[in-house]
Amino acid sequence: MQATLTRNVIESSFTDVLKSLSDKERMVIERRIGLHGERETLQNIGNSFKPAITRERVRQIEDAGIKKVGRIIKATELATIQDMAREIIAMHGGILTREKLVAALINELNLSKEINAHILEVIVQSDYEIVKSKPRLGTQTYFTLPKISKKAIDATHREALKILKRKKDVMEREALYTEIAETVKDEVGSLSAVFIDSVLDVFDDIVKGEEILIGLTRWKILNPKTLKDKAIYVMKKEKVPMHFIEISNKISEYLGESVKINTIHNELIRNEEFILIGRGIYALKEWGFKPGTVLDVILDILAKNGGPMNTEEIIKRVLKVRNVKKTTIYMNLQNKKAIERVGRNFYAAKA
Repeated sequence: MQATLTRNVIESSFTDVLKSLSDKERMVIERRIGLHGERETLQNIGNSFKPAITRERVRQIEDAGIKKVGRIIKATELATIQDMAREIIAMHGGILTREKLVAALINELNLSKEINAHILEVIVQSDYEIVKSKPRLGTQTYFTLPKISKKAIDATHREALKILKRKKDVMEREALYTEIAETVKDEVGSLSAVFIDSVLDVFDDIVKGEEILIGLTRWKILNPKTLKDKAIYVMKKEKVPMHFIEISNKISEYLGESVKINTIHNELIRNEEFILIGRGIYALKEWGFKPGTVLDVILDILAKNGGPMNTEEIIKRVLKVRNVKKTTIYMNLQNKKAIERVGRNFYAAKA
């Protein structure tokens, strides 16, 4: 059966189904999905009636027609698409955005990319065992199975925002999903990670980064625009200090953008968010690194200690914040203008 569902078969069968509707219902659906041209808004369609009708009246006509389509499709080969849609939605926890569902159907049926995706959407929407979301500001259109409650969807989103705002940084998805599930368990029951993952695809204020990270859309780290933001994105992803050439290469690898080495180097030099900790090696200031020379770092360490320190301890602490050779640290300890030796292998800052 699935092998027969080519683009031409689906579009031809769907057109035949529409012939069973009233003239108004057929015309509205055809124009809404752009069957014979560009898609049209409810307002444009309403204005074309003589006399004109309201947007809401056009929506009512469309909804009535889609319900009829659903009843007719059950006796046709197009019912296979509805069956497959329910299976796909179930695999994603019972909820899936329109975009992802349509893409999955096209992939599973091995359909031509030229197919009118809105036909697939109407076929799915017409299934009484699938629920389509109502338009809502800040969300993507999505489909759910009837058992999925809006309360569970809203609770998941609410807790995700609360946790991320409290943390003030991106999180690994698994950690966030575990915390959400634990927090809302008494309110809405047990939630699976796959359900939570699909729910958060719905909301525009949540963004998923590559692989495992998730955060708020307004945070530049997962939605980098400027070169500085892209450098920060790469360094946070790698989680270690990096040479400016490596940062340039990783921007190209992760974000698909070619960046000149000199350009990224200049960006690192002029922004306080980046700290030079070795020859061409940079770290993020938020990691606890401070600007300055190796001597500045030594003096800061001695000041915080409040007294003399032995050589090995000084070296150990310097190497935590600077990627330099031990000999460089030894040389700076010999700076008699700033540091004095106060015992065997002990040093203090000069008063």
